Amino acid sequence: MSTTAETPTQPPPPRNRHRTHPRSYSRWSALAVLCAGALMTILDGNIVTVAMPAIQSDLGFSGPELAWVVNAYLIPFGGLLLLAGRLGDLVGRKRMFATGLAVFTAASVLCGAATGRATLIAARALQGVGGAMTTAVVLGMLVALFPDPREQVRAIAVFSAVGAAGGALGTFLGGALTQALNWHWIFLINLPIGLVALLAAVRALAPEPGTGLRGGADFPGAVLVTGALTLTVYVIVGAGGRAPTATLLLSALALVLLVAFTLRQARTARPLLRLRLFGSRLLSGANAVQVLMIATMYGFQFIGALYLQRVLGYDELTTGTAFLPAPVTIGVLMLGLSARTVGRFGPYRVLLAGLALVVAGTALLSRAPVDGSYAGDVLPPMLLLSVGFAAAMPALTGLAMSEARPEDAGLASGLFNTTQVVGGSLGLAVLSTLAAGHTAGLVEQGAQLVPATAEGYRLAFRVAALIAAGALTLAATVLRPRAARAAD
Repeated sequence: MSTTAETPTQPPPPRNRHRTHPRSYSRWSALAVLCAGALMTILDGNIVTVAMPAIQSDLGFSGPELAWVVNAYLIPFGGLLLLAGRLGDLVGRKRMFATGLAVFTAASVLCGAATGRATLIAARALQGVGGAMTTAVVLGMLVALFPDPREQVRAIAVFSAVGAAGGALGTFLGGALTQALNWHWIFLINLPIGLVALLAAVRALAPEPGTGLRGGADFPGAVLVTGALTLTVYVIVGAGGRAPTATLLLSALALVLLVAFTLRQARTARPLLRLRLFGSRLLSGANAVQVLMIATMYGFQFIGALYLQRVLGYDELTTGTAFLPAPVTIGVLMLGLSARTVGRFGPYRVLLAGLALVVAGTALLSRAPVDGSYAGDVLPPMLLLSVGFAAAMPALTGLAMSEARPEDAGLASGLFNTTQVVGGSLGLAVLSTLAAGHTAGLVEQGAQLVPATAEGYRLAFRVAALIAAGALTLAATVLRPRAARAAD
């Protein structure tokens, strides 16, 4: 605002309050659009879980086949995030985001209309492609929209709240829609949401032309890294049902592709991934911490839902409802306190405090008994986990993106989202395999099924607590501020 006096000939200020601050209004509108697009993809990663028995009964999936309803989404989603993030930098992040929304929405309709197993699995894979395109560029767009550190913390808190709440909300919606209507509606609900989000994206998001494909379109490198990431996710999600030799060979192939990609990026004039990105201690460290933290949280959500159903005897809708305190707590804390807490104490301290609560909550779950109760044995650790995640996730996101250059923002965003998928897939695969194997061993020794199942879940939660403790230790050492290191 100017401090000089206005002359009588000057026109009066505009009356429309939005026009007085058009930039601020458009930025927060754009944030709402980005959150809506990301919410759809996050919901879809969880909404299927509770509906799986109904899908199996209706379409005649066998046990091993049923896993592909989830895997067919996760594999292209995790494999394409890095490529989609880089392409967003080159062709324009708005274009990538809007195209991803269109693909995801169309694929959702195909999923909802599916009457056969192959059709559903193919449509789920297409959903994964659209989800990767949409999600990969969101953080890059958010950082560009909010360059001011204080506003950026608030925006990241809002986005993290939507993402975290969306996971648990998907479990509730999956149970509610399946029980009230049928499983087809867990996908068809995306049609109106997707159309509204797409129209809003066209209007609210500022055009971003990108640097052009000639500025870094390393297509051989794209094939190598997409193949490596896709194969990595495939190995993780299918490890429990595959022979150890096959798993080892596929893992070796994924490693060979990753090494070949790294060598190419070091030598090519126009790399898809600038290796200097990993020279950032904060970016590399935050991604490593996120793998462990997300593995713990996904494991809690999956194993916790199974504990409620198979040990405490809850139905689908009751199980989904039981998880509602988690998204409510996360949403309230992230929107109301996270930004101010990070601003006052700094992201490093807030991250450590949040991870400590995650460790405590998971450790409490490892004591859940066969004759336990929701109020006494599930809700208290769930609240601890929710508070911890609400504190840790915005702080971790801010640290990861803090050193990304504008031209690398989309790539850094894609990398951060990729480690989320890898961490979630790894947590589900490891913890569910441990629980199932321990349960089967106890049953073979003569234990009854329900007590053996409960003990299997307790083992999974003990391992999850160790993983969370690893995340806390890694964050405390790697992400420690330089000033504190220098003082030592």
